[in-house]
Amino acid sequence: MSEINVTPLVDVMLVLLVIFMVTAPLMQQGMDINLPRAKGKPLPAEQRINILISRDGRIHMNDATLSLSQMKARLSMMSKLDPDVYLKADRDVSYGRVAQVMGEIKDAGIEKLGIVTEPPKGR
Repeated sequence: MSEINVTPLVDVMLVLLVIFMVTAPLMQQGMDINLPRAKGKPLPAEQRINILISRDGRIHMNDATLSLSQMKARLSMMSKLDPDVYLKADRDVSYGRVAQVMGEIKDAGIEKLGIVTEPPKGR
């Protein structure tokens, strides 16, 4: 009589499930930023330049911390490629700081600038 013993298969699957449950939260990384809420369409998941302004006003470009002049220099070099730039700013950052960063991005020759927000609650 030939039967398939599924006990080892179930054991392996349970072990894998536990491993994935433990490691999945560890794969989440990035800056802790409190984005403002607004209505809008979700962004496509394509290659893009992400600029983040943290709560203390520091600028991060694709996970590298830069000064305003360094950011402008890098964007000036990339502007010939006509990239999409997405700006994320903590809701506690002053409007003046956000406007200053936006001005430097535009001054670097970037034409496509998007501002990222979170969807409103209840959606």
